[in-house]
Amino acid sequence: MGLTTGACLASLGHHVVCADADPHKVDRLRRGEVDILEPGLPELVRDGQASGHLEFTQDTKASVAGAEVVFFCLPTPMGVGGAADLAAVEAVSDEIRTALPHGCVVVNKSTVPVGTAERVAALLGRPDITVVSNPEFLREGHAVHDFLHPDRIVIGAAEQEAARRVAGLYAPLDAPVVLTDTASAEIAKYAANFFLAMKLSFVNNLATLCEHFTADVDDVVAALGHDPRIGPAFLKPGPGWGGSCLPKDTHALLTVCEESGVEFPLLRATIDTNLEHQSRLVERVVAECSPGAGTPHDARPGTLPGALSGAQPGARPGAPSGALSDGSGGSANGSLHGVTLALLGLTFKAGTSDLRDSPALAIARRLRERGAELRAYDPALSETRPDLSDLLTIVDTPEKAVEGARACVVLTEWPQFRELDWEAVAGLLTAPVVYDFRNLLDPDRLARAGLSWQGIGRSLAMVS
Repeated sequence: MGLTTGACLASLGHHVVCADADPHKVDRLRRGEVDILEPGLPELVRDGQASGHLEFTQDTKASVAGAEVVFFCLPTPMGVGGAADLAAVEAVSDEIRTALPHGCVVVNKSTVPVGTAERVAALLGRPDITVVSNPEFLREGHAVHDFLHPDRIVIGAAEQEAARRVAGLYAPLDAPVVLTDTASAEIAKYAANFFLAMKLSFVNNLATLCEHFTADVDDVVAALGHDPRIGPAFLKPGPGWGGSCLPKDTHALLTVCEESGVEFPLLRATIDTNLEHQSRLVERVVAECSPGAGTPHDARPGTLPGALSGAQPGARPGAPSGALSDGSGGSANGSLHGVTLALLGLTFKAGTSDLRDSPALAIARRLRERGAELRAYDPALSETRPDLSDLLTIVDTPEKAVEGARACVVLTEWPQFRELDWEAVAGLLTAPVVYDFRNLLDPDRLARAGLSWQGIGRSLAMVS
């Protein structure tokens, strides 16, 4: 987020100095080498340095000398008990407090708990310095586009002049500006991420309901999405939500609520539903792929892959109703010892190399805990980066992942997976089943390849 902010502000004509404590990162950036997968960012970094508008340094104090506005783009990871860890924010505040020019504005760009702007102001101890909250609303994989084409700019400040100065930085952009107080701006960021997580938990639970009644979640979502009060965004079922923001921000908001004595049961339910959904997906694989379960069943029209057996119409989705079963003889208490599974995709979503709190890795860990041997392919990852050898083996082609595996599990929605030679995949798997936990693939295409497709919230009676 910090690099995107700096490079984009430089592209708007501002002079930007980016400081980082990692000397190797600074050296690579000075050479125009960008390690993160973010379309358009390497070009902006190189163009910014060529124009003289963008510089990189390891000297934090020197970077703020002469600055009119200082942005905090610092990590605020999940700390003990779910609260946001503000150690980096506090350390930098202490480091630069005496180096800040008189009258400059400090901007919290990081996602921080309510009251952090006031806390930073107290740490700085500089009455001449105003602390402003200006949260980012950038999507990984689309960060440059989102910065330069924002749907809103939120600025929270106690002083109108400071807010005006920060808003002026974005003057070339055509976007509505929401001017408010710092607490409202801080809550707005958390509220946005919570709402997105809630929609994802909702649609995943809706998919379970659709499986129970042989309905098609895609059609249900299409009907919902045409309602302008709801919209279609973030209503795509998958293996759960994750990434660098939603998990830490929902837990941080929950901690804020608990510490404030504010009851917010919907927030807790959103988090719990995500975990329960991932458990259901894993139990489906265990029930059908555990030794002695036989070949995972052919997903015949009218069957409900992974649906809750024994539940009666009208029963609460996800309520205990005996073991998950599909008639193949598997059990939710089964083991996957001796079973090799192929995983397609490990990043938390397509278009990024980010593995932080990836739902794909959450599923992988649960499968590994049940004894499965895992081989994975992801187009954004190499065999040696990152080191996940204690969990799985990363290979450099999809074919190496599926060779000799009992089943294939699609966990990230990389579009190139649609174009795989599925006939070849069928010949490499020991059982012809693909668990498509992104509803990414064409079931008819896989059927022609001799594979059984098993998605989320859709039966083949609906998709054929």
